[in-house]
Amino acid sequence: MTDTQIHDRILILDYGSQYTQLIARRIREERVFCEIHPPTRSLEWIREWKPRGIVLSGGPASVYDADVPSLDPALLAEGIPILGICYGMQLIARLEGGAVQNGQREYGRAELRVAAPGKLFEGFDPAEPTRVWCSHGDHVDEPPPGYRALASTATLPVAAFGAEDREIYGVQFHPEVAHTVRGEEILSNFLFRIAGCHPTWTPGAFVDESVERIRETAGEAQVICGLSGGVDSSVAAVLVHRAIGDRLTCIFVDNGLLRKNERESVERTFRRHLGIKLVVVDARAEFLKALEGIVDPELKRKAIGNTFIRVFEQTAKDEGTDARFLVQGTLYPDVIESVSTGGPSVTIKTHHNVGGLPEDMPFALIEPLRELFKDEVRNVGRELGLPEEFVGRHPFPGPGLGIRVLGEVNEERLAVLREADAIYLEEIREAGLYDEIWQAFAVLLPVRSVGVMGDGRTYENVVALRAVTSRDGMTADWYPFPHDILGRISTRIINEVKGVNRVTYDISSKPPATIEWE
Repeated sequence: MTDTQIHDRILILDYGSQYTQLIARRIREERVFCEIHPPTRSLEWIREWKPRGIVLSGGPASVYDADVPSLDPALLAEGIPILGICYGMQLIARLEGGAVQNGQREYGRAELRVAAPGKLFEGFDPAEPTRVWCSHGDHVDEPPPGYRALASTATLPVAAFGAEDREIYGVQFHPEVAHTVRGEEILSNFLFRIAGCHPTWTPGAFVDESVERIRETAGEAQVICGLSGGVDSSVAAVLVHRAIGDRLTCIFVDNGLLRKNERESVERTFRRHLGIKLVVVDARAEFLKALEGIVDPELKRKAIGNTFIRVFEQTAKDEGTDARFLVQGTLYPDVIESVSTGGPSVTIKTHHNVGGLPEDMPFALIEPLRELFKDEVRNVGRELGLPEEFVGRHPFPGPGLGIRVLGEVNEERLAVLREADAIYLEEIREAGLYDEIWQAFAVLLPVRSVGVMGDGRTYENVVALRAVTSRDGMTADWYPFPHDILGRISTRIINEVKGVNRVTYDISSKPPATIEWE
């Protein structure tokens, strides 16, 4: 955030739950700002951060394990409202002298009966059970002294508890997941009835505050923006342009890793609609040379990130722009996935615009969207007046097709993938399904398969298709295409793209898979 606190905010301490990001999303949806931090944050740091409330996430550990993430017990006496979820509840119970039952696993749906509605369950009828989602190995057997049970299930006598003299609560289930039917109400009650937050985290407020921050950061300096044509970099560019005007130069690099007709589309739309200075650079040869012989996805990202910076640096010199800052469309999920929060969560992969940049980069970064999830970026884009063709576009990774050609990247393999991907997206749009899908793309696999064409044997490439539904990219489900549409896509790709004789469809969810293959 900024040095001056403008919005009420919630601190989420991450104990390693796969659902921690969902907690953040649900809170943001209530128009309350929140951030995820490690449980190692000191009491002094938390006091300075000044949260209106704290959420302790779930996690895979048992409170009885050695060296498990814990909490400074003094925080429970600070007077800050606290909500513990699953492991967070067990941790409160353990620190406050309650009984935690070890080793009784429970996963899936349960019927919650509220015994004492109070503030946390305001609006709940004790006579009517509500469905919740459980995912735990331990549970609280009896509340700590000074606490009382607020709800139960058939197997959990203490499915929720609350302190009698402080605003400290715990729930053994997960209110942040969609399977908990009234989970949003529970979180809303905590935010507004208990923590006293105000719903001021809106796209309009974000734009106004960001413009001021960018002006303060950039001063009178020249700024360049690495424009990819995707929604993230487009929104970032328009936001910075609103702040500093013509001191921004957008550089669109044709790195040879773009989708079919991408360069022409971006150039046309930016020049026509946005009136921002745009320089287009053909750097296909440089990027392909940098990727030569590289098959490891992390090394690809670093090679691409390094080359981008070198191209930006040279282009700024060629344009006579003494730029000191580089704008990037980094999002909060990029940060979470690239750099562990310092808690039990682990780094999943490096995003080229977070961890793939060279240490000797000559620019300071301006990342105005670093606090936002994808759907928040789209809403900010609409607030800024971007055309829907930009705002509604599926995400496209900064490394582009370089991480969708699995294995070695060369012009021949890129051409195969580019044509297959174009057919795939064309058929999705033709079927009227584009807006139902969060992201769809083709992947060229590093294998060949035997086939038969025209009574002859072939030994050619395999293309995998991926399409997912998601709210923010942190979790995702595969999209259930009608079989006839998949069949038509497969037939067209095999018939029209030379060098492909097999098409597969990826039905993995995230987790355990990621959305991108690399």
